[in-house]
Amino acid sequence: MLQAEISKDGSIENLRLISGHPMLAPAAIEAVKQWRYKPYLLNGEPVAVETTVQVNFTLAGG
Repeated sequence: MLQAEISKDGSIENLRLISGHPMLAPAAIEAVKQWRYKPYLLNGEPVAVETTVQVNFTLAGG
């Protein structure tokens, strides 16, 4: 589980781990840093918002 701020332009800022396995955290953080969101609008103006992001890992079967 990560905590992030979605900036006014929809980019991810202030990303940090709040729970989960520390060995998986770097991969999750690198993936989420690349995400882009549609900016949240308040009264028609873009605003920054805080959110939590859950990243699930699965093992590929052979």
